[in-house]
Amino acid sequence: MSKHVLIIGAGVVGAATAHHCLQAGLKVTLLDPGEPGQSHAASFGNAGWLSSHSILPPAYPGVWKQIPKWLLDPQGPLTVRLRYLPKALPWLKDYLASAWTYQQLKDTSVALRALLRDAPNLHKQIALAIGAGDLISAQELLHTYPKESDYVADARAWKLRQEAGVTWTTYSNNKLHELEPRLSPRYQFGVLVHDTGYCINPSAYVQAIVNNALKLGGHLIKASAKTLNYRNNFITSVSTDQGDIECDAIVIAAGARAKELARQAGDDVPLATERGYHYVVQVPNGGPNHPTMFMDRKVVVTPMETGIRIAGQVEIAGLDDVPNWQRAEILRQHLATLYPDLAKHIANDQISVWLGRRPSLPDGLPCIGFSSRGPSVIHAYGHGHVGLAGSARTGRVVSQLLTNTRPDIDLKPYSAQRFLA
Repeated sequence: MSKHVLIIGAGVVGAATAHHCLQAGLKVTLLDPGEPGQSHAASFGNAGWLSSHSILPPAYPGVWKQIPKWLLDPQGPLTVRLRYLPKALPWLKDYLASAWTYQQLKDTSVALRALLRDAPNLHKQIALAIGAGDLISAQELLHTYPKESDYVADARAWKLRQEAGVTWTTYSNNKLHELEPRLSPRYQFGVLVHDTGYCINPSAYVQAIVNNALKLGGHLIKASAKTLNYRNNFITSVSTDQGDIECDAIVIAAGARAKELARQAGDDVPLATERGYHYVVQVPNGGPNHPTMFMDRKVVVTPMETGIRIAGQVEIAGLDDVPNWQRAEILRQHLATLYPDLAKHIANDQISVWLGRRPSLPDGLPCIGFSSRGPSVIHAYGHGHVGLAGSARTGRVVSQLLTNTRPDIDLKPYSAQRFLA
């Protein structure tokens, strides 16, 4: 009889894990309170990047000098709810400390590169296997700067990417605008990163993975996990708001809501929520040819199946605090200046906005691996800004742990026990 694995969370990490576990011959049940691929999940509204080069955490040496300027800028990349600030301070302190030195940044880049390497190919393999190959595009990803000197100022970051095997081509002035003719003339330098890609519809992709899992014999239960039940340190069942579910092992892939479950698994992890908004204009043109990140504004604009999406920036607030839709309006303002022609096409009946909750750990690395309570509980959450890109390999290594197979990569950097010290 095959091992029954209960995967808590049917976002993109949980869905990818279910896919790989079923391929490995395991019995799989997905547990999620909502419909897979819908707006309650962080994977619904992300920028779609399969960025194998996103190997640097949001923090970096000296970033603390930028924070006051960002907070004072109404359109800046970071905002903090004042009433939440006292609760957020310990996490923010660890966030800054984790990238205080260049060596720390380098160590993190090595770990993230191992997780993200070949992300477009890994996702293409999943998409082809489930009959949704058209959802993964091989279009390369572009970073833009106002001036070449801004790129030069980022030399240390690009050097770390180069050392990790990332390659790219630079474009300046007219060459950049030949590549992106609708781009604002403010931007005069670009970096087109190779061996990258993107998902044209993350919501449809997650739905397709889950639907295929159900066709292969997997199950989906719409309920919320409450309590992990053990016998002799081995999981026996999970209590939910719809009753108990018996299982032989569980995977905690609950994203921003994983903290309490992790605690019940013996690991106190400093999981927090980096809230992010997106704004979508449902028009077929006027935006970029390539998914594009604007390095000075910390936003990404992606041409998607559902329209042109701008996403990014960070709001530090409580998990269930009410949305501040002014943050989405700020994204609209950015979009209108980044692609001036696009502003002419924006009508109220062609826009949609969304708030998501990135599950983030202060050192920029996810938790992947066995829990302190033993091998019957596995962590798979906390991917922050690289949840979509990192989900394919995460799902694969989790299935390898569950089948006593040596994982593709060394999981020590992602251990939940790293926070014990």
